[in-house]
Amino acid sequence: MITAKVTSKGQITIPKKVRDELGIQPGEEIGFESKGGVVYIKKVIRKSPFDKWVGKLRTRDKQKTDDIIDELRGK
Repeated sequence: MITAKVTSKGQITIPKKVRDELGIQPGEEIGFESKGGVVYIKKVIRKSPFDKWVGKLRTRDKQKTDDIIDELRGK
């Protein structure tokens, strides 16, 4: 088991081995989840706010956004 000490401000340093395993980089967000007395840490992966619109927007001739992007990329 890897351990870390809690500072007087309630902060911990995530051990390098754990950061490397999760691919956590400085400035990235992590989440904590508590279940049955165990706390799980996981990297938070935020989707782009625009992802929910991809494929939903249409042009006047009902062409899907994905098709427009493919055309622009020469696919």
